Amino acid sequence: MRSNHTAFIDDNTLYVWGGYQVVAGEDVMLPGDEIWLCDLDSGTWERREITGDDVPRDLAGFCGSHVNGTLYIFAGCDTVGYTNQMFSVDLSEPRCSWKHVTDAKGTTPSPRNKHTCWVHRDRLIYFGGYGCKTIGEVRNTSTSNFIVEEMSWAMIGNTLFRCWGWNNEVHVFDTQTATWTKPQTQGPAPAPRGCHASALLGNRGYISGGVETAEFDMFCIDLDTWTWTKL
Repeated sequence: MRSNHTAFIDDNTLYVWGGYQVVAGEDVMLPGDEIWLCDLDSGTWERREITGDDVPRDLAGFCGSHVNGTLYIFAGCDTVGYTNQMFSVDLSEPRCSWKHVTDAKGTTPSPRNKHTCWVHRDRLIYFGGYGCKTIGEVRNTSTSNFIVEEMSWAMIGNTLFRCWGWNNEVHVFDTQTATWTKPQTQGPAPAPRGCHASALLGNRGYISGGVETAEFDMFCIDLDTWTWTKL
Protein backbone atom coordinates (compact mmCIF):
# COMPACT_ATOMS: atom_id res chain seq x y z
CA MET A 1 0.00 0.00 0.00
CA ARG A 2 1.26 3.49 -0.84
CA SER A 3 -0.03 7.00 -1.50
CA ASN A 4 1.26 10.10 -3.29
CA HIS A 5 3.28 8.05 -5.79
CA THR A 6 3.59 8.31 -9.57
CA ALA A 7 2.46 5.54 -11.92
CA PHE A 8 2.36 5.07 -15.68
CA ILE A 9 1.97 2.29 -18.25
CA ASP A 10 4.52 1.58 -20.97
CA ASP A 11 4.44 -1.47 -23.26
CA ASN A 12 1.84 -3.25 -21.10
CA THR A 13 3.92 -2.77 -17.96
CA LEU A 14 2.79 -0.67 -15.00
CA TYR A 15 5.58 1.35 -13.35
CA VAL A 16 5.23 2.69 -9.80
CA TRP A 17 7.72 5.02 -8.07
CA GLY A 18 7.85 6.96 -4.82
CA GLY A 19 5.13 7.88 -2.37
CA TYR A 20 4.68 6.93 1.25
CA GLN A 21 3.09 4.39 3.57
CA VAL A 22 1.41 4.97 6.92
CA VAL A 23 3.13 2.91 9.62
CA ALA A 24 1.90 3.11 13.22
CA GLY A 25 0.17 6.38 12.38
CA GLU A 26 3.29 7.96 10.85
CA ASP A 27 3.99 8.74 7.19
CA VAL A 28 7.04 6.75 6.04
CA MET A 29 8.51 7.83 2.71
CA LEU A 30 9.35 5.02 0.30
CA PRO A 31 12.87 4.80 -1.15
CA GLY A 32 13.74 6.67 -4.33
CA ASP A 33 16.40 4.16 -5.41
CA GLU A 34 13.86 1.60 -6.59
CA ILE A 35 10.96 1.34 -9.01
CA TRP A 36 8.32 -1.38 -9.16
CA LEU A 37 7.11 -2.97 -12.41
CA CYS A 38 3.93 -5.00 -12.85
CA ASP A 39 3.46 -7.15 -15.97
CA LEU A 40 -0.20 -6.51 -16.79
CA ASP A 41 -0.55 -9.86 -18.56
CA SER A 42 0.75 -12.07 -15.77
CA GLY A 43 0.14 -9.75 -12.80
CA THR A 44 3.74 -10.34 -11.68
CA TRP A 45 5.58 -7.62 -9.76
CA GLU A 46 9.32 -6.94 -10.10
CA ARG A 47 11.53 -4.55 -8.12
CA ARG A 48 14.21 -2.76 -10.12
CA GLU A 49 17.06 -0.87 -8.48
CA ILE A 50 17.93 2.65 -9.64
CA THR A 51 21.55 3.52 -8.92
CA GLY A 52 23.45 6.80 -8.91
CA ASP A 53 24.57 9.46 -6.46
CA ASP A 54 21.73 11.84 -7.37
CA VAL A 55 18.72 9.98 -5.99
CA PRO A 56 15.79 12.41 -5.50
CA ARG A 57 14.90 13.34 -1.94
CA ASP A 58 12.02 11.57 -0.20
CA LEU A 59 9.39 13.79 -1.78
CA ALA A 60 5.68 14.39 -1.40
CA GLY A 61 3.58 16.34 -3.88
CA PHE A 62 6.12 15.90 -6.69
CA CYS A 63 5.14 15.47 -10.33
CA GLY A 64 6.30 12.38 -12.21
CA SER A 65 6.10 12.20 -16.01
CA HIS A 66 7.19 9.58 -18.55
CA VAL A 67 8.32 10.44 -22.07
CA ASN A 68 10.36 8.42 -24.58
CA GLY A 69 11.40 5.81 -22.02
CA THR A 70 12.56 8.35 -19.44
CA LEU A 71 10.91 9.18 -16.11
CA TYR A 72 11.17 12.81 -14.97
CA ILE A 73 10.57 13.89 -11.38
CA PHE A 74 10.02 17.62 -10.83
CA ALA A 75 9.62 19.66 -7.63
CA GLY A 76 7.76 18.54 -4.48
CA CYS A 77 8.57 18.89 -0.78
CA ASP A 78 9.95 16.93 2.16
CA THR A 79 10.72 17.55 5.82
CA VAL A 80 13.47 20.00 4.78
CA GLY A 81 11.22 22.10 2.56
CA TYR A 82 10.17 22.72 -1.03
CA THR A 83 12.27 22.15 -4.13
CA ASN A 84 12.27 22.98 -7.84
CA GLN A 85 14.88 20.41 -8.80
CA MET A 86 14.40 17.96 -11.65
CA PHE A 87 15.68 14.40 -11.89
CA SER A 88 15.50 11.90 -14.73
CA VAL A 89 16.14 8.19 -15.22
CA ASP A 90 16.26 6.33 -18.53
CA LEU A 91 14.22 3.19 -17.84
CA SER A 92 15.15 1.60 -21.17
CA GLU A 93 18.72 1.06 -19.96
CA PRO A 94 19.63 -2.37 -18.49
CA ARG A 95 21.05 -0.58 -15.43
CA CYS A 96 19.00 2.47 -14.48
CA SER A 97 20.71 5.47 -12.90
CA TRP A 98 19.32 8.79 -11.66
CA LYS A 99 20.51 12.00 -13.27
CA HIS A 100 20.12 15.41 -11.63
CA VAL A 101 19.09 17.77 -14.44
CA THR A 102 21.38 20.73 -13.83
CA ASP A 103 22.14 21.82 -17.41
CA ALA A 104 18.67 23.13 -18.29
CA LYS A 105 18.38 26.43 -20.11
CA GLY A 106 15.77 29.10 -19.42
CA THR A 107 14.15 30.01 -16.10
CA THR A 108 13.22 27.12 -13.83
CA PRO A 109 9.79 27.47 -12.16
CA SER A 110 9.77 28.39 -8.47
CA PRO A 111 9.62 25.58 -5.84
CA ARG A 112 6.17 23.97 -5.63
CA ASN A 113 4.10 20.87 -5.02
CA LYS A 114 0.58 19.64 -5.84
CA HIS A 115 1.08 20.56 -9.52
CA THR A 116 0.27 18.44 -12.59
CA CYS A 117 1.84 17.75 -15.98
CA TRP A 118 0.75 17.02 -19.53
CA VAL A 119 3.19 15.23 -21.87
CA HIS A 120 2.82 16.57 -25.41
CA ARG A 121 5.27 16.39 -28.32
CA ASP A 122 8.30 15.57 -26.15
CA ARG A 123 7.44 18.45 -23.82
CA LEU A 124 6.52 18.38 -20.15
CA ILE A 125 3.84 21.02 -19.57
CA TYR A 126 3.29 21.84 -15.90
CA PHE A 127 0.29 23.62 -14.44
CA GLY A 128 -0.50 25.11 -11.05
CA GLY A 129 0.50 23.99 -7.58
CA TYR A 130 1.36 25.45 -4.20
CA GLY A 131 4.77 26.85 -3.35
CA CYS A 132 6.98 29.80 -2.61
CA LYS A 133 8.24 32.87 -4.44
CA THR A 134 10.57 35.72 -3.62
CA ILE A 135 9.09 39.13 -2.93
CA GLY A 136 10.53 40.29 -6.25
CA GLU A 137 8.82 37.47 -8.12
CA VAL A 138 5.48 38.28 -6.49
CA ARG A 139 5.82 41.96 -7.40
CA ASN A 140 6.29 40.93 -11.03
CA THR A 141 3.39 38.44 -10.98
CA SER A 142 -0.26 39.32 -11.48
CA THR A 143 -2.49 38.70 -8.47
CA SER A 144 -4.65 36.60 -10.79
CA ASN A 145 -1.70 34.22 -11.33
CA PHE A 146 -0.45 33.84 -7.74
CA ILE A 147 -2.53 34.04 -4.56
CA VAL A 148 -0.42 34.72 -1.47
CA GLU A 149 -1.62 32.58 1.42
CA GLU A 150 1.06 33.38 3.98
CA MET A 151 4.27 35.30 4.49
CA SER A 152 7.25 33.58 6.10
CA TRP A 153 10.83 32.92 5.12
CA ALA A 154 12.86 29.95 3.93
CA MET A 155 16.31 29.59 2.40
CA ILE A 156 16.33 27.22 -0.58
CA GLY A 157 19.83 27.05 -2.00
CA ASN A 158 21.05 30.63 -1.96
CA THR A 159 17.62 32.20 -2.43
CA LEU A 160 15.39 33.69 0.27
CA PHE A 161 11.72 32.91 -0.30
CA ARG A 162 9.09 34.92 1.59
CA CYS A 163 5.70 34.43 -0.09
CA TRP A 164 3.73 31.19 -0.08
CA GLY A 165 0.63 30.51 -2.13
CA TRP A 166 -1.17 29.00 -5.11
CA ASN A 167 -0.50 29.62 -8.81
CA ASN A 168 -2.08 28.96 -12.19
CA GLU A 169 1.15 29.22 -14.17
CA VAL A 170 1.99 27.14 -17.24
CA HIS A 171 5.65 26.12 -17.62
CA VAL A 172 7.10 24.01 -20.43
CA PHE A 173 10.20 21.81 -20.31
CA ASP A 174 11.39 20.64 -23.74
CA THR A 175 13.04 17.26 -23.16
CA GLN A 176 14.89 17.42 -26.49
CA THR A 177 16.64 20.72 -25.79
CA ALA A 178 16.48 20.74 -21.96
CA THR A 179 14.94 24.22 -22.10
CA TRP A 180 12.35 25.87 -19.83
CA THR A 181 9.87 28.34 -21.31
CA LYS A 182 6.76 30.07 -19.97
CA PRO A 183 4.20 30.62 -22.75
CA GLN A 184 1.84 33.59 -22.73
CA THR A 185 -1.62 32.09 -22.40
CA GLN A 186 -4.87 33.58 -23.68
CA GLY A 187 -8.51 33.25 -22.72
CA PRO A 188 -10.20 32.77 -19.32
CA ALA A 189 -7.57 30.99 -17.23
CA PRO A 190 -8.45 28.81 -14.22
CA ALA A 191 -8.03 30.34 -10.78
CA PRO A 192 -4.74 29.45 -9.04
CA ARG A 193 -4.96 25.96 -7.53
CA GLY A 194 -3.30 22.66 -6.69
CA CYS A 195 -4.44 19.08 -6.04
CA HIS A 196 -6.48 19.20 -9.26
CA ALA A 197 -7.05 16.38 -11.75
CA SER A 198 -5.54 16.66 -15.22
CA ALA A 199 -5.73 14.72 -18.48
CA LEU A 200 -4.52 15.00 -22.06
CA LEU A 201 -6.69 14.42 -25.12
CA GLY A 202 -5.11 15.17 -28.48
CA ASN A 203 -3.55 18.62 -28.30
CA ARG A 204 -5.68 19.75 -25.36
CA GLY A 205 -4.83 19.64 -21.70
CA TYR A 206 -7.76 19.41 -19.27
CA ILE A 207 -7.93 20.26 -15.58
CA SER A 208 -10.79 19.81 -13.14
CA GLY A 209 -11.33 20.66 -9.49
CA GLY A 210 -8.54 21.30 -7.02
CA VAL A 211 -8.08 23.68 -4.12
CA GLU A 212 -7.12 27.12 -3.14
CA THR A 213 -10.76 27.30 -2.37
CA ALA A 214 -12.75 24.21 -3.33
CA GLU A 215 -13.16 24.25 -7.11
CA PHE A 216 -15.82 22.33 -9.08
CA ASP A 217 -15.01 23.59 -12.56
CA MET A 218 -13.29 22.32 -15.70
CA PHE A 219 -10.98 24.04 -18.17
CA CYS A 220 -8.98 23.01 -21.21
CA ILE A 221 -5.98 24.61 -22.87
CA ASP A 222 -4.97 24.26 -26.51
CA LEU A 223 -1.31 23.22 -26.31
CA ASP A 224 -0.55 24.71 -29.74
CA THR A 225 -2.12 28.16 -29.31
CA TRP A 226 -1.99 28.29 -25.47
CA THR A 227 -5.65 29.37 -25.34
CA TRP A 228 -7.75 28.52 -22.28
CA THR A 229 -11.45 27.62 -22.54
CA LYS A 230 -13.85 27.17 -19.63
CA LEU A 231 -16.11 24.16 -20.17
